[in-house]
Amino acid sequence: MWDFVTEHWRDGVEIIILAVLAYLGYLFFRGTRGARILTGLLTLLLGLALISQLLELEVISWLLQRISVFLAVALVVLFQPELRRVLAELGSHRMFSFNRPDPESLDVLLEAMQKLSARRCGALFALKRGIDLKQFVETGVEVDAVMSVELITTIFHPKTALHDGGMIIDQGRIQAAGCVFPVSQREVRDRAIGLRHRAAMGVTEETDAIALIVSEESGALSIAYRGRLEHDMEPEELRNRLNEILTFGSLKAEPSTDEPTRELGTV
Repeated sequence: MWDFVTEHWRDGVEIIILAVLAYLGYLFFRGTRGARILTGLLTLLLGLALISQLLELEVISWLLQRISVFLAVALVVLFQPELRRVLAELGSHRMFSFNRPDPESLDVLLEAMQKLSARRCGALFALKRGIDLKQFVETGVEVDAVMSVELITTIFHPKTALHDGGMIIDQGRIQAAGCVFPVSQREVRDRAIGLRHRAAMGVTEETDAIALIVSEESGALSIAYRGRLEHDMEPEELRNRLNEILTFGSLKAEPSTDEPTRELGTV
């Protein structure tokens, strides 16, 4: 037994590494548009390979071998959004992220969100962390101002020019407002999720930012991180969740990517 272990322990390590990579790949791709495409493609290829081996279909076997290189390139192009998300996740690990808002600025932000919620004023915030958000800053108007409740509520007042876009916050300062964030293409069963919430999911899919949302219709407070949305939270619950993400780098529980963690109403 000892001779077998010493001779084949590398095989066991390879199996464990491949199993972990396969599981992580499943976690990243499940619930996305690419998941169904990948499932269908793998089913088709495995089915053709099995049939060609059993029936000794030489032409199909030859074709499968020749198109494998082109298929690898096609997969990179097809799953470019998902691969970019994986790289963003790797780069956003806590050891690479040093940008954390101070407690005072978070208090100001949460107070402003509660006031906006009471007035049914929609709002979208992106808290910058390790990954630069310059590409989104350029889509809006640079502000570079100290954060205050009055300034935030004024910017998101329905009559102002910047109320429709997102606000980027960097180290307790309002870096820009009226910014355009990418809309998530993640499949969500609840059709009630609006563009503001999808934009929050989108910016957190491509970066390590934390997105906070105030619903215009219901005034509900929500948080998005790593492309996942938690909706309709109490102010104290939102504060605790935000502190948890900033401290540990993840949500308390990984929700399903098919739908947000709470049953959604009108957002």
